[in-house]
Amino acid sequence: MRLQRTGVILNTENHEACVAFYRDVLALPVMFEKHEGDFRLTCLEFGGAYLMVETGGVARPEGKCIAENATKLRFNVADLEDALGTLRAQGIEASIERNAWGATINLFDPDGNRVGLREEGTFRQQAGE
Repeated sequence: MRLQRTGVILNTENHEACVAFYRDVLALPVMFEKHEGDFRLTCLEFGGAYLMVETGGVARPEGKCIAENATKLRFNVADLEDALGTLRAQGIEASIERNAWGATINLFDPDGNRVGLREEGTFRQQAGE
């Protein structure tokens, strides 16, 4: 099998708010959108893959625990301090968590889905690149 493209489908209750979060806060470009009746789909560039935000999910705006949402969307950035400043400028409360293996910012999208930011440099070191 030769994979041609990879992606993640994220079902959301608050489609428009989640699209705005990924498009405006995390700066993912929109590839295309589809609206049919109550169904909404927005496909965003996600590194070399795509993130398809669709309707049909259940929100927990205060944040979903791992048991409710075992997947976390991770975005590697060049500078975690700069990313923190960008988040705070958008009114998002966040902080940097430091670990032996690197530092991250953990937050939730408007539906409470788990999202993490990590510095690319420490990821590359951990991966042996």
